[in-house]
Amino acid sequence: MQKQISLKLQPNEAADDAVIKEYIARSIGKKANDITGFYWLKKSIDARGRQTWINVTINAFIEEPFIQREFARINFGDVSNAPHSAIVIGAGPAGLFAALKLIEKGIRPIVLERGKDVRARRRDLAALNKEGVVNPESNYCFGEGGAGTYSDGKLYTRSNKRGDINRILNLFVQYGAEEKIMIEAHPHIGTNKLPQIITAMRQQIIDSGGVYLFDKKVTDFVIANDVIKGVKTADGDTINADAVILATGHSARDIFKLLDSKKILIEAKPFALGVRVEHPQSVIDNIQYHCTSRGEYLPPASYSLVQQVEGKGVFSFCMCPGGIIAPAATNPEELVVNGWSPSKRNNPYANSGMVVTIEQQDLVNSKEYNNYLKSKEANASSPLALMYFQEMVEKNCFIAGGGNFVAPAQRLVDFCHNKLSVNLPANSYLPGTHSSDLSVPLPVFVHKSLQQGFIAFGKKMKGYLTNDAVVVATESRTSSPVRIPRNSDLQHPQIKNLYPCGEGAGYAGGIVSAAMDGERVADKIATVVLK
Repeated sequence: MQKQISLKLQPNEAADDAVIKEYIARSIGKKANDITGFYWLKKSIDARGRQTWINVTINAFIEEPFIQREFARINFGDVSNAPHSAIVIGAGPAGLFAALKLIEKGIRPIVLERGKDVRARRRDLAALNKEGVVNPESNYCFGEGGAGTYSDGKLYTRSNKRGDINRILNLFVQYGAEEKIMIEAHPHIGTNKLPQIITAMRQQIIDSGGVYLFDKKVTDFVIANDVIKGVKTADGDTINADAVILATGHSARDIFKLLDSKKILIEAKPFALGVRVEHPQSVIDNIQYHCTSRGEYLPPASYSLVQQVEGKGVFSFCMCPGGIIAPAATNPEELVVNGWSPSKRNNPYANSGMVVTIEQQDLVNSKEYNNYLKSKEANASSPLALMYFQEMVEKNCFIAGGGNFVAPAQRLVDFCHNKLSVNLPANSYLPGTHSSDLSVPLPVFVHKSLQQGFIAFGKKMKGYLTNDAVVVATESRTSSPVRIPRNSDLQHPQIKNLYPCGEGAGYAGGIVSAAMDGERVADKIATVVLK
C-alpha cells in the first residue's frame, strides 16, 4: 500500500534516507524493511524555536514495489497553419506562458521581444557591471526571460487563486528545472539555471510553429475603431493578428508613455521604493537558526519582515540568501539595484530589498518632485505621476553615487543615526559603492520610514541592526507604478482585443503570478477568438 505521512525531522535526519525509513516505519507500526521506498511531497523549514526542524510530507510505499514519482508532461501541438494568431509583446514569464497556452489552444503566438536572447544578454550585463555601460534594450529588466531570469528566479507566490501554481512549476520541471521546486515551500531555480530553461521554452514555441523574434521593439499600435489590429516595430515592420497581449514588464516606461500619448486609459498605481540592505550571510544564519554555524544540512537562512511606521508599510522584498546585489538600471544616469542568488545560494552575503509603500498623496507637498513633473510637462494627477517619481529618485541616486553606476551606500547603524560612514564593508555590488548620506537622494518620508523600520527590525531579529551591514540605494523596481486597466474579459475596457498582462500591467508580482496571468489571458483569448 501507499500512505502519505508527515514527519518532523532534525536537519541531519532529513538528509538520511535510512533514518527517514525508520521514522516512517515507526509511525505506522511497521519494520523499516517493510518500507520499499518513498518520495517527498512537501518540505519546509521551521526555525522558530531553539531547534530548527524540517517538516516534510512523504508518500511512502509499504510492502509493495516502489515506483518513482513522475510528473505529467504537457504536449503541445503544431500551430504553423493555425487560422488565428495573437501577438505577445514581451518574452518574460507572462509572455512565455501566454504563448505556450495559446499553442495548447490552437492559436499561433507571435512573440516580439525588444531585447536579445537570454544568453546574449549576459554580455550586456557584464558591460553594465564592469564598465558602467547600460544597453536600454538589453539589461537586467529587458531581454528574453524578463527581469526574473537574471534577478534570482524565486518561484514563491501567495496568488493561489489566480491559477494552477503546480501546473506552472510542472512546466518549469518539464523544461529543465529540478524536481525539488515541486516540493519546497519557497521554491527557487537560480539565475545560473534559468537561461537554459527559458531557451527550452523558446524552442518549444518555435517547434510548435510559433513565431519568436528578437530586437523587435514595439513603437506603436495599429488601432481602428477602438479595435487593435496589430503593432508597428522600431525596424519599420507592421505585424497584424487577432489579438495583442501586452506583457512588457514593470520597467517599460516607453509603453506607458505611448499608451498615454494615444489617450488609451492607464492609471497611476501605488508601488514600493527604498533600498537594498546586505548582511554577511553568517549573521542572518546565526539569528535565524540560533547557532554559531548552520552546518551542512541547512540552507542559507532567509527572512521576511514587515512594519507599520506612522501609517506607512515598510517591508522586505525579494530576499536573496547567499546572493548578490546587481545594477538593474534600464537607462543611463539612473541608479537601480536588485538582488539575485545562484541555485546553490553559496555567496557570502544575504541581501534584501527594504521598501516603503508609495502613493500619490505622499508626493503632493514635495517641491522637488513638482518641479520634476513640470520638466516632464506632467502634473500630480497624471497617470504617469508615480512613474516620474520613481525616475526622479533613480536619477538622484545616480548623482549621489558619483556616476558610472557606483551606488551610494551607508552602514546600517549609521543610516539609522544620520551618520556618514567613514568607510563601507565589503559587499557584493560589482560596480562599487560610495559612502553617502542617503537622506540626500532619498525622499524625506522614505528615509525616515526606513530608519524607523530598521530599528524595529533590529528588535525583532536580535543582531540584525549592525554596522556590518550596508544599505545600498535605490531599490525602485519592485512593481509597476502604472496599471493598465482591463475588464471582466481581461481586455482593455477601451481598446478591444488588447490584453494587458503580467507585472507591467499591474496584475502580477513575481515569476509564478506573472506566468499564471499569462495563461489566464491566453485562455480568455481562446474563448473569444475560437467561439
